[in-house]
Amino acid sequence: MPEPLGEAWLTALESRVVTGPFAGKLLGESWHNMPADWRGIRSGVYPEFPLLLKFLFPRDKLSIQVHPDDSYAAIYEQDAGGRGKTEMWHVVCADPGAELLIGLKPGVSREAFEERVARDTVEDLFVRYQVHAGETYFVEAGTQHAICPGMIVCEIQEYSDLTYRVYDYGRVDNAGKPRELHLEKALDVTRFDGTRSGKVPSLSLHSPDASKHLLAACKFFATERWDCDRTTSIEGDASQFQLLVFLRGRGRLHDSESGHPYRPGQAWFLPASLEVALLQPAEPSSFLRVTVPDPKLLIHQLQNQGFDMEAISRVVLE
Repeated sequence: MPEPLGEAWLTALESRVVTGPFAGKLLGESWHNMPADWRGIRSGVYPEFPLLLKFLFPRDKLSIQVHPDDSYAAIYEQDAGGRGKTEMWHVVCADPGAELLIGLKPGVSREAFEERVARDTVEDLFVRYQVHAGETYFVEAGTQHAICPGMIVCEIQEYSDLTYRVYDYGRVDNAGKPRELHLEKALDVTRFDGTRSGKVPSLSLHSPDASKHLLAACKFFATERWDCDRTTSIEGDASQFQLLVFLRGRGRLHDSESGHPYRPGQAWFLPASLEVALLQPAEPSSFLRVTVPDPKLLIHQLQNQGFDMEAISRVVLE
């Protein structure tokens, strides 16, 4: 009997491209070989593909863990790529009562945290969120967190697999040994003074064709959710490529030369040089649109659309 699927990496460097001139090739190889104008005019900042997109399917509590930021990773984790990990989660579906643990309660010290880990009561120190489909949560590097069962989550993150496991509920690996913990490193990178992590309210963006919301943004990624029931234009931007992750619905996605069928669970790369793509839903469809933004430019664009800085600052997390 096959093991349950815990997560699916949509944009791993080892993922294979399915359509287009790089069909059959690995994403990492394709990124290096594609024309510069496909990657965007700011692509030189990213020698490797910058975003890792996943679906998570937790069947049990995931370990309590924390990720380092770029500064720490650049000094201490060069062998692991030297990049930290800030991420966001969009809840695709959730059972009643499903929970996330994100961040420590105010006032929790390093000493108190270590004591609770030793007493197997560390969960009591966390802020708990009961989650519902359609919600978005931001998890800044340095934030202790855990995902509980009963949900499907789409994760958008810096391209990094650096994880410091703090507490694992006594689980063992296939050889019967306790899984490795990384408590000292975890304590070194945990921001006990707090972070901007937690539930993020979306901004409703004007669009003639789709219900469109900005879910969360930072210097590493910006994610919108589009809900469409008619032909919808997806405008390009010469400065940045786009990634689309389909959550529901079927139809066809057209570029300047051809159309291709889409379905839930797929990730699509739209080159920065593509001026416009057309989405033609055969049934109501939802997808996430992910880019690597210029945060200052994004804030300026949102101000031009009439949003004040108080509303913007709740979604664009610098």
